[in-house]
Amino acid sequence: MKNIRRILSLLLVLFFVLSCQSRDLTVKTGVDVLQQTGFALLEGKRVGLITNPTGVDRKLRSTIDILFEAPNVELVALYGPEHGVRGEIHAGDRIASQTDPVTGLPEYSLYGSTRKPTPEMLKGLDVLVYDIQDIGSRSFTYISTMGLAMEACAEQGIEFVVLDRPNPIGGLKVEGCYVEDGCFTFVSQYRIPYVYGLTCGELALLLNGERMLGSGARPGESTRCNLTVVPMEGWKRDMFYDQTGLQWIASSPHIPQAVTSFFYPLSGIAGDLAEVSIGVGYTLPFQLFAPVEGNINPQELAANLNALDLPGLYFRPIYFRPFYSRGQGTTLGGVQVHLTDPAVAPLTDVNFYVMQEMHALNPDLVFNLNRITKVVGSPFITAKFSEKYQFHDIKEYWYKDVEAFRELSRHYYLY
Repeated sequence: MKNIRRILSLLLVLFFVLSCQSRDLTVKTGVDVLQQTGFALLEGKRVGLITNPTGVDRKLRSTIDILFEAPNVELVALYGPEHGVRGEIHAGDRIASQTDPVTGLPEYSLYGSTRKPTPEMLKGLDVLVYDIQDIGSRSFTYISTMGLAMEACAEQGIEFVVLDRPNPIGGLKVEGCYVEDGCFTFVSQYRIPYVYGLTCGELALLLNGERMLGSGARPGESTRCNLTVVPMEGWKRDMFYDQTGLQWIASSPHIPQAVTSFFYPLSGIAGDLAEVSIGVGYTLPFQLFAPVEGNINPQELAANLNALDLPGLYFRPIYFRPFYSRGQGTTLGGVQVHLTDPAVAPLTDVNFYVMQEMHALNPDLVFNLNRITKVVGSPFITAKFSEKYQFHDIKEYWYKDVEAFRELSRHYYLY
């Protein structure tokens, strides 16, 4: 009996130790590390902050409040990307500059008629800080805001600081070709792949180091800003967000959970087509595919997609009725995508495979692929795919820049 008690006691101690170690493994983001250093990097400087509700520390305290209350930091202005500093703006809506109701600081919009900070917006600043949770896809506009702000700081001689955060889909996935001339927009700002496998801090280092700041800038064309990245502690390249120990805050209204970051590149390209609903407006944004008009049997579509044997993916027939957006109030039939192994699942490929199989089941369903040319970043991709709706016709081209980018980006790895 005594031996059993000793064993139980040892097991309890072991459980306690392992629990403590598990808690210690929580990733510390850039703002956590900045606090640990007593804000030395910002001491005695007039500071501007680009952020939104995702800018929090491990205790979910806003970076705005942290810097505003830090005794040795003078926070003087806030800058809001798409959705605004406090997240009060709907996707795509224009934002007017205003006064922040909590701090009383001026809040400048970087998602209205002005997307690049003007000299007047930056007047009097010594340093501009960026703290926003990204999701690892080129068309998510926060990284465009970051790069334009870096460009503005380079022109005005203002220091730029990135408080780094995890890439929620890890730092290993790279998919898609470079953006090509004529396709540079706010959702295709840089000559990088669609899924780029870097944290926002690493991406900032790459854009700055390769002189790629500015829409469509080729390596070596632009100037460099005075850039500092405050790295995380404890993050590794093979980590998904659910392994970080961090709480997820919706990075936009339609990215409610960390796992949605995987579904965004999986369906977001096809989601720009007027003919397709991807679940935006329903409870499963970016996880669904259904034609808005035209008759397709969901069971047949699921069976055909599963017959492709795509690793880490399973397609299930589903019916749903969007509460808003495309197909609002109409029962749509399509498929729900299930990620069975995110590490091996090809994400962006799914956009094209779904269009391929929808068209095969209903040849009268023709997509206006011109709408997605700038999102995919290449007129060749959409022109070639529209000929036969076969992904194998464009797959090699879609992946042609991946290995070159992997080699380039390794020079800027922090983890």
